[in-house]
Amino acid sequence: MTVRIVPATLRDLSYIAANLRPEDRAEIDCQFDEWSPALLALTALQGFAYVAELDGNPETGFGAAEQRGGLWVAWSWGTHRMRRCVPGITAFFHAVLGPDVAARGAWRVEARALAANELALRWLARLGATQRCRLPGYGRNGEDFLLYDWTRESWNHVPFSKAAGAEAAATDTDHCRQGRAGARSRTQG
Repeated sequence: MTVRIVPATLRDLSYIAANLRPEDRAEIDCQFDEWSPALLALTALQGFAYVAELDGNPETGFGAAEQRGGLWVAWSWGTHRMRRCVPGITAFFHAVLGPDVAARGAWRVEARALAANELALRWLARLGATQRCRLPGYGRNGEDFLLYDWTRESWNHVPFSKAAGAEAAATDTDHCRQGRAGARSRTQG
């Protein structure tokens, strides 16, 4: 089975969002009053957004978006075949996404996960995120979440000098290290 990382499209993210694995659906359901696959996909296209394909089929959406200067939020969700994509996404995170976010001036990248989402919690630890705190009652029905982060000081695997010149490894990028769903166009700087 071949995993390929490509820039996200609304079509691919909508497909993934419509076919979420139960753990990701539960995590998303309790963070929104109302949502649809198309709305979730459109929201995800902010910032850096990628899709992991498994044998040509979109299975996982992931990325990071700037919330304000220096603060970014990382996200991911997928279908029942997401687990098979995790090793490829992890390698891409370390080689491309992490350095690209650092090169954009991130001081802090946060990720929140439903406390019951064991795959997400294990994966965040494997990605080098630090668990900061429990967020009791963070979900709209009182579900607990855990807050993880990476800070500039904790990016031991991403020297800033390397991050500043990192090139995207995803196919079909726009040569601004952002893919088709990049945070800023060339004219915005």
